[in-house]
Amino acid sequence: MAVRSAGAGAFVQVGRMATLAWEVLRAMPRRPFQVRECIQQAWFFASVTILPTALVAIPFGAVIAMQLGSLTQQIGAQSFTGAASALAILQQASPLITALLVAGAGGSAVCADIGARTIREEIDAMEVLGVSPIHRLIVPRVVGAMLVALLLNGMVSVVGVMGGYFFNVILQGGTPGAYLASFNALAQLPDLWISEFKALLYGFVAGVVAAYRGLNPAGGPKGVGDAVNQAVVITFLLLFLINLVLTGIYLQLVPPKGL
Repeated sequence: MAVRSAGAGAFVQVGRMATLAWEVLRAMPRRPFQVRECIQQAWFFASVTILPTALVAIPFGAVIAMQLGSLTQQIGAQSFTGAASALAILQQASPLITALLVAGAGGSAVCADIGARTIREEIDAMEVLGVSPIHRLIVPRVVGAMLVALLLNGMVSVVGVMGGYFFNVILQGGTPGAYLASFNALAQLPDLWISEFKALLYGFVAGVVAAYRGLNPAGGPKGVGDAVNQAVVITFLLLFLINLVLTGIYLQLVPPKGL
């Protein structure tokens, strides 16, 4: 496999990661698709991330709502708290929370699994037998990560908005009608589409990075452990960079909705 290497420089590693991402995209429509493996991986991702994701979404939404509620009270615009907090959760917090937990909980397990197969030379054995490790092992895991990220993003959006509503109305004395009305007045359908697109892309990035580092451990069990740590850190850095780029493009292309 051309994407497998060790000890390369940072730019070379980025290029090989991009090569692996392209090979995964090319292998996705190839038949036969590993449906059973994909479902198993998606279930694993969901089982290890759904509860932590929900628990993180509640305080995250509450912190955003309380901070924005306090700020809007100071400038006399408390009626816009609902719109500001809900849009912040929907566009930014929800896909990032989802992707970080998918990468931290599920991606690390994928990296460890593929890394263990690599040091046991199972990957080399598959190549000798003419079986593509990308099509057989990596594609189902990447698709599973994308599917779970897409579904969890919707759950995080709902839980985060509900948590922000509760803390703003109960603790800060906000008006329920104003909270919901401002959100309905300023939110638009592209806000949901960009949130779901981000979650789908972040799930893809998390799966590819985990697979790449699993295919390239330094050697031995310690190398696999180091690869897991590197996969999580690299994924986090890439997600924040991609989020910055996507947010800038979205704000330039989609004008905000006025009252």
